[in-house]
Amino acid sequence: VTATPNKTKMSEAFEAAAKMATEDKTGPLSKLSNEQKLVLYKLYKQATVGDCNTAKPGMLDFSGKAKWDAWDSVKGMSKDDAMAKYVASVEEYNK
Repeated sequence: VTATPNKTKMSEAFEAAAKMATEDKTGPLSKLSNEQKLVLYKLYKQATVGDCNTAKPGMLDFSGKAKWDAWDSVKGMSKDDAMAKYVASVEEYNK
């Protein structure tokens, strides 16, 4: 049993969701709260990079610290799980 077809379908769904999330300038995805944006950010980074691999930003870098904390919160999640959760989150937020 090979997982290649599912991985390919998941990769395609992930890429389509990422494109939708970044290109939506007037729809529901353009009006996300900061919390929702952080959810997408952390799942995208986990899916594309893996576990957080950067130094924690200084305490005066509020945006950078929030992003780092969000990404670090999903440490250990597999890239496939992160992709699936990212796709599900984009679908949910796009309603």
